[in-house]
Amino acid sequence: MLRFTIITISFSSMEKEGPPPAYPDLSEEQIPAPPPYSDASGIMLIVKATDFAARKHRKQKRKDPQQTPYINHPVGVARILTSEGGITDPIVLAAAILHDTVEDTNTTIDEIEQEFGREIRNIIAEVTDDKSLPKEKRKALQVEQTPHKSRQAKLVKLADKLYNLRDIERSPPVWWDCRRVKEYFKWSRDVIAGCKGTNDALEAALDDIINRNL
Repeated sequence: MLRFTIITISFSSMEKEGPPPAYPDLSEEQIPAPPPYSDASGIMLIVKATDFAARKHRKQKRKDPQQTPYINHPVGVARILTSEGGITDPIVLAAAILHDTVEDTNTTIDEIEQEFGREIRNIIAEVTDDKSLPKEKRKALQVEQTPHKSRQAKLVKLADKLYNLRDIERSPPVWWDCRRVKEYFKWSRDVIAGCKGTNDALEAALDDIINRNL
Protein backbone atom coordinates (compact mmCIF):
# COMPACT_ATOMS: atom_id res chain seq x y z
CA MET A 1 0.00 0.00 0.00
CA LEU A 2 1.39 3.33 -1.06
CA ARG A 3 1.31 6.27 1.25
CA PHE A 4 1.43 9.87 0.03
CA THR A 5 2.63 12.69 2.16
CA ILE A 6 1.20 16.05 1.25
CA ILE A 7 3.69 18.83 1.73
CA THR A 8 2.41 22.35 1.94
CA ILE A 9 4.84 24.96 0.67
CA SER A 10 4.43 28.58 1.56
CA PHE A 11 5.29 30.82 -1.35
CA SER A 12 5.07 34.03 0.62
CA SER A 13 8.81 34.03 1.25
CA MET A 14 9.52 33.12 -2.36
CA GLU A 15 7.62 35.96 -3.95
CA LYS A 16 9.81 38.03 -6.20
CA GLU A 17 10.62 41.41 -4.88
CA GLY A 18 10.18 44.45 -7.13
CA PRO A 19 13.20 45.99 -8.84
CA PRO A 20 15.45 48.09 -6.65
CA PRO A 21 14.99 51.82 -6.91
CA ALA A 22 17.02 53.45 -9.66
CA TYR A 23 18.41 56.05 -7.26
CA PRO A 24 18.38 54.33 -3.83
CA ASP A 25 20.43 57.00 -2.08
CA LEU A 26 18.62 60.08 -3.41
CA SER A 27 15.56 61.87 -2.15
CA GLU A 28 12.73 62.61 -4.58
CA GLU A 29 14.00 66.16 -4.94
CA GLN A 30 17.46 64.90 -5.95
CA ILE A 31 16.34 62.39 -8.59
CA PRO A 32 17.27 63.70 -12.06
CA ALA A 33 14.41 64.89 -14.20
CA PRO A 34 13.55 62.66 -17.18
CA PRO A 35 14.82 63.75 -20.59
CA PRO A 36 12.58 66.37 -22.22
CA TYR A 37 11.78 64.13 -25.19
CA SER A 38 10.34 60.64 -25.31
CA ASP A 39 11.38 58.38 -28.16
CA ALA A 40 8.39 59.46 -30.21
CA SER A 41 8.72 63.18 -29.58
CA GLY A 42 12.48 62.98 -30.16
CA ILE A 43 11.91 61.42 -33.57
CA MET A 44 9.35 64.09 -34.36
CA LEU A 45 11.83 66.82 -33.42
CA ILE A 46 14.56 65.38 -35.67
CA VAL A 47 12.15 64.96 -38.60
CA LYS A 48 10.91 68.52 -38.14
CA ALA A 49 14.49 69.84 -38.07
CA THR A 50 15.34 67.87 -41.22
CA ASP A 51 12.32 69.22 -43.07
CA PHE A 52 13.11 72.78 -41.93
CA ALA A 53 16.77 72.54 -42.98
CA ALA A 54 15.91 70.93 -46.33
CA ARG A 55 13.59 73.81 -47.19
CA LYS A 56 16.09 76.45 -46.05
CA HIS A 57 19.02 74.90 -47.96
CA ARG A 58 16.98 73.79 -50.98
CA LYS A 59 18.75 76.06 -53.50
CA GLN A 60 22.27 75.61 -52.13
CA LYS A 61 25.06 73.31 -53.34
CA ARG A 62 28.28 72.15 -51.75
CA LYS A 63 31.64 73.39 -53.09
CA ASP A 64 32.79 70.01 -54.36
CA PRO A 65 33.13 69.48 -58.13
CA GLN A 66 29.91 67.45 -58.13
CA GLN A 67 28.01 70.32 -56.49
CA THR A 68 26.11 67.94 -54.25
CA PRO A 69 22.98 69.27 -52.51
CA TYR A 70 23.90 71.25 -49.41
CA ILE A 71 21.41 69.37 -47.23
CA ASN A 72 23.70 66.33 -47.51
CA HIS A 73 26.09 68.12 -45.16
CA PRO A 74 23.90 68.77 -42.07
CA VAL A 75 22.25 65.36 -42.40
CA GLY A 76 25.72 63.81 -42.66
CA VAL A 77 26.86 65.69 -39.55
CA ALA A 78 23.94 64.23 -37.61
CA ARG A 79 24.76 60.76 -38.92
CA ILE A 80 28.37 61.08 -37.76
CA LEU A 81 27.13 62.01 -34.29
CA THR A 82 24.90 58.93 -34.08
CA SER A 83 26.90 56.27 -35.90
CA GLU A 84 30.41 57.27 -34.80
CA GLY A 85 29.93 59.43 -31.73
CA GLY A 86 27.18 57.35 -30.14
CA ILE A 87 25.03 60.44 -29.63
CA THR A 88 21.27 59.88 -29.41
CA ASP A 89 20.16 63.12 -27.76
CA PRO A 90 17.45 64.58 -30.04
CA ILE A 91 18.42 68.12 -29.02
CA VAL A 92 22.00 67.66 -30.23
CA LEU A 93 20.94 65.85 -33.41
CA ALA A 94 18.36 68.50 -34.30
CA ALA A 95 20.93 71.22 -33.67
CA ALA A 96 23.38 69.40 -35.95
CA ILE A 97 20.82 69.34 -38.74
CA LEU A 98 20.04 73.03 -38.24
CA HIS A 99 23.58 74.22 -37.54
CA ASP A 100 24.11 76.14 -40.81
CA THR A 101 20.63 77.59 -41.26
CA VAL A 102 21.30 80.91 -39.53
CA GLU A 103 24.83 81.34 -40.90
CA ASP A 104 24.10 80.35 -44.51
CA THR A 105 20.41 81.07 -45.16
CA ASN A 106 17.91 83.81 -44.38
CA THR A 107 16.90 82.07 -41.14
CA THR A 108 17.06 84.20 -38.01
CA ILE A 109 18.05 83.01 -34.57
CA ASP A 110 14.64 84.12 -33.29
CA GLU A 111 13.00 81.89 -35.88
CA ILE A 112 15.01 78.93 -34.59
CA GLU A 113 13.86 79.66 -31.04
CA GLN A 114 10.25 80.01 -32.10
CA GLU A 115 10.29 76.72 -34.02
CA PHE A 116 12.59 74.61 -31.84
CA GLY A 117 12.93 76.20 -28.42
CA ARG A 118 15.61 78.03 -26.48
CA GLU A 119 17.98 75.10 -25.92
CA ILE A 120 18.42 74.42 -29.62
CA ARG A 121 18.53 78.14 -30.29
CA ASN A 122 21.45 78.50 -27.89
CA ILE A 123 23.41 75.68 -29.54
CA ILE A 124 22.87 77.18 -32.99
CA ALA A 125 23.99 80.58 -31.73
CA GLU A 126 27.18 79.01 -30.34
CA VAL A 127 28.17 77.43 -33.67
CA THR A 128 27.17 80.33 -35.93
CA ASP A 129 29.84 82.69 -37.23
CA ASP A 130 29.17 86.41 -37.51
CA LYS A 131 29.24 86.93 -41.28
CA SER A 132 29.63 90.69 -40.81
CA LEU A 133 33.24 90.07 -39.72
CA PRO A 134 36.14 89.44 -42.12
CA LYS A 135 36.77 85.77 -42.84
CA GLU A 136 40.17 85.67 -41.11
CA LYS A 137 38.65 87.23 -37.99
CA ARG A 138 35.86 84.64 -37.97
CA LYS A 139 38.39 81.84 -38.23
CA ALA A 140 40.47 83.28 -35.41
CA LEU A 141 37.38 83.59 -33.20
CA GLN A 142 36.52 79.92 -33.73
CA VAL A 143 39.93 78.93 -32.39
CA GLU A 144 39.69 81.38 -29.50
CA GLN A 145 36.10 80.71 -28.44
CA THR A 146 35.65 76.97 -28.99
CA PRO A 147 37.08 75.93 -25.59
CA HIS A 148 34.34 77.94 -23.89
CA LYS A 149 31.41 76.42 -25.80
CA SER A 150 28.88 74.04 -24.27
CA ARG A 151 29.41 70.30 -24.66
CA GLN A 152 26.44 70.18 -27.04
CA ALA A 153 27.97 72.83 -29.29
CA LYS A 154 31.36 71.08 -29.20
CA LEU A 155 29.75 67.83 -30.33
CA VAL A 156 28.20 69.58 -33.32
CA LYS A 157 31.50 71.29 -34.10
CA LEU A 158 33.47 68.03 -33.94
CA ALA A 159 31.10 66.24 -36.31
CA ASP A 160 30.93 69.28 -38.61
CA LYS A 161 34.71 69.47 -38.91
CA LEU A 162 34.99 65.72 -39.46
CA TYR A 163 32.45 65.81 -42.28
CA ASN A 164 34.16 68.78 -43.93
CA LEU A 165 37.64 67.28 -43.69
CA ARG A 166 36.48 64.01 -45.21
CA ASP A 167 34.77 65.95 -48.00
CA ILE A 168 37.95 67.92 -48.72
CA GLU A 169 40.15 64.83 -48.57
CA ARG A 170 37.89 63.06 -51.05
CA SER A 171 37.08 65.95 -53.38
CA PRO A 172 38.28 69.48 -52.50
CA PRO A 173 36.72 72.57 -54.06
CA VAL A 174 37.92 72.92 -57.64
CA TRP A 175 39.72 76.22 -56.99
CA TRP A 176 41.68 74.94 -53.95
CA ASP A 177 45.32 74.04 -54.40
CA CYS A 178 47.38 71.82 -52.06
CA ARG A 179 48.45 74.80 -49.97
CA ARG A 180 44.84 75.84 -49.34
CA VAL A 181 43.89 72.30 -48.38
CA LYS A 182 46.73 72.08 -45.84
CA GLU A 183 45.79 75.48 -44.39
CA TYR A 184 42.24 74.24 -43.81
CA PHE A 185 43.48 71.09 -42.10
CA LYS A 186 45.83 73.09 -39.86
CA TRP A 187 43.09 75.54 -38.92
CA SER A 188 40.66 72.70 -38.20
CA ARG A 189 43.27 71.11 -35.94
CA ASP A 190 43.51 74.35 -33.97
CA VAL A 191 39.73 74.64 -33.65
CA ILE A 192 39.10 71.10 -32.45
CA ALA A 193 41.89 71.38 -29.92
CA GLY A 194 39.36 73.36 -27.92
CA CYS A 195 37.00 70.36 -27.92
CA LYS A 196 39.36 67.89 -26.28
CA GLY A 197 37.62 65.60 -23.82
CA THR A 198 34.21 65.93 -25.47
CA ASN A 199 33.92 62.65 -27.41
CA ASP A 200 36.78 60.17 -27.70
CA ALA A 201 35.56 58.48 -30.89
CA LEU A 202 35.07 61.68 -32.85
CA GLU A 203 38.34 63.14 -31.62
CA ALA A 204 40.22 59.98 -32.63
CA ALA A 205 38.68 60.08 -36.11
CA LEU A 206 39.66 63.72 -36.46
CA ASP A 207 43.20 63.10 -35.27
CA ASP A 208 43.51 60.29 -37.82
CA ILE A 209 42.39 62.31 -40.85
CA ILE A 210 44.39 65.39 -39.83
CA ASN A 211 47.59 63.40 -39.30
CA ARG A 212 47.05 61.72 -42.64
CA ASN A 213 46.92 65.06 -44.44
CA LEU A 214 49.58 67.08 -42.64
